[in-house]
Amino acid sequence: MTKLSSLLAALALAGCYSMSPAQVGTQGGVLVGPNGMTLYTFDKDVAGSGQSACNGPCATNWPPLTATSAPSGEGYSLIQRGDGSKQVAYKGKPLYYWVKDSKPGDKTGDGVNNVWRAATP
Repeated sequence: MTKLSSLLAALALAGCYSMSPAQVGTQGGVLVGPNGMTLYTFDKDVAGSGQSACNGPCATNWPPLTATSAPSGEGYSLIQRGDGSKQVAYKGKPLYYWVKDSKPGDKTGDGVNNVWRAATP
């Protein structure tokens, strides 16, 4: 295998991993993603609308939890984002990470600008 084909194979595998079925858990009373990081909701998102109000620079600071299928369990669904990716929603509200959380258990995004909330089950 050449270096180029090895690189392409690695990139293909990385792409498959990033679009896997979502796994959401609960830790410390909040929802967490598969990496153990706190998930958040945005007050400007309308529950059940199937859309995210956080795009562009907002989504850079608040990366969406994306997946190919919704987590098992009551209340989970997927919405389609403007870029075509699928974002996990809980009770109709899209779920996001906060870039300033540095380790599992951090909840530094809770209350940011009075519109971001740690997602609770």
